[in-house]
Amino acid sequence: MSHIKYLTADVDGVRVFYREAGARDAPALLLLHGFPSAGHMFRDLIPLLSDRYRVIAPDLPGFGQSDMPSRTAFAYTFDRIADVIDRFTEIVGLSRFAIYVFDYGAPTGFRIAVAHPDRVTAIISQNGNAYEEGLSDGWTPIRAYWEDPSAANREALRAFLTPQTTHWQYTYGVADPASVSPDGQSLDNFYLARPGADEVQLDLFGDYKSNVALYPAFQNYFRTYKPPFLAIWGENDPFFLPPGAEAFKRDNPGAIVRFLDTGHFALETHADEIAAAIRDFLSR
Repeated sequence: MSHIKYLTADVDGVRVFYREAGARDAPALLLLHGFPSAGHMFRDLIPLLSDRYRVIAPDLPGFGQSDMPSRTAFAYTFDRIADVIDRFTEIVGLSRFAIYVFDYGAPTGFRIAVAHPDRVTAIISQNGNAYEEGLSDGWTPIRAYWEDPSAANREALRAFLTPQTTHWQYTYGVADPASVSPDGQSLDNFYLARPGADEVQLDLFGDYKSNVALYPAFQNYFRTYKPPFLAIWGENDPFFLPPGAEAFKRDNPGAIVRFLDTGHFALETHADEIAAAIRDFLSR
């Protein structure tokens, strides 16, 4: 295990904070977090992989310790976030790398893979969706905002930004809620409570429809390039359903699909199992 370094990169004027561990000449693994979290969600996983891999976990723009530019200066869309992280990989010297994608990290990482199929060596998707059948009814209020971006529909989504909802996201579907540390969710709530963070997150809820629109392009990439693929899924996730994990095999028959008896934030309870699965998968 190597020590984690806490660094920042200037990505064309946007300061991106990231965690890095492992030898610079080791095979690289890019970890992409989801909502409402940041790279800290990988705090247990990084030490379990850094003896063998160069592991890098950036905070997406608007999240964690990365810059949160004003909404007038920066468009909070998944296209824009993917552009920043794509450029980030170049700045930190990732020419070829595997990606671990979770939640918002999936449409970010899949955009990068579609743009640079020669650079992405393998994909690990932990509750990172690319299929309509993976979307649960929990998306209904967000879909309503896609179809009618009214002030009332936007206001209704603020319920997703409360500490109570964050706690629910971390503990729903977990066999023993007492096994989930309060640290990660407390940090997420701190970031969500910053001035302006709510409007940034509401913008991204609205733009998530662009990810669904790109599902056919992502699926075509899986069919065409058949990247080595591991879908490792908290099967009790209230947002991303098990059929979304199984669907990867439709376009990439060699994909490995594994389910864990836990919820959305599977690393909170199953970091050891996920790390072991990743080490086995990438060693092939």
